[in-house]
Amino acid sequence: MPLSPRRPVSTGRRRFLAGLGVLLLATGLGLRPRLVAASFDPSRLRQSMQRLYGQQGLAVLEAWFDLLERLRSAPLQGQLRAVNDFFNHRVRWVDDIDNWGHEDFWATPLETMGRGQGDCEDYSIAKYITLKQLGVPGSQLRMIYVRARIGRSQITQAHMVLGYYETPAAEPLILDNLVPSITPGRQRTDLDPLFSFNSQGLWAGGGTESRADPLARLSRWRNVIDRMREQGFI
Repeated sequence: MPLSPRRPVSTGRRRFLAGLGVLLLATGLGLRPRLVAASFDPSRLRQSMQRLYGQQGLAVLEAWFDLLERLRSAPLQGQLRAVNDFFNHRVRWVDDIDNWGHEDFWATPLETMGRGQGDCEDYSIAKYITLKQLGVPGSQLRMIYVRARIGRSQITQAHMVLGYYETPAAEPLILDNLVPSITPGRQRTDLDPLFSFNSQGLWAGGGTESRADPLARLSRWRNVIDRMREQGFI
């Protein structure tokens, strides 16, 4: 399914991708991954949402809690579909500069749900955290930065999707805000992977060996982690 036309890639995102490429080349085999301990606190999440986004945001958060409860014992494929649909249906795509006043801002799931809008990174982060909370191992989930070709043209844009990997070397299933169905990676010929990451590693292209510690190398991811701690996610 062809991608819908979007705005040109922001200068901030270009600088980020260029800088990351230099870092990946410099890291060689990389650093030992650093794990992030989970400390999920629904009460603190409710307080954070109420303080930041009021009753409207709190209603979306309660719907998210209901989703977690409903999917807790569901089969994996059902979890993937329901989580993908939840955010694709409830979050409106908005460019960062219009949403946050910054060219490239990565939001926490609470911020995305509270505003009801976000861009590709925000969808991917929210789906990643939700699936982890449902018990899907973080090692099987990666946020994947890609070059996405628009339609049949040669025009590309920076884009992020979430990948589910049955094994580290497996072909991922792609959860995307632009294409509603969950699709095996080989069928997404419009996407060229640049790098992928989770809380445990950072991979170049379609590689299977982590090249670096994502918290040390990705300042935007580190900032999201810090805000999620404050809000009650981890």
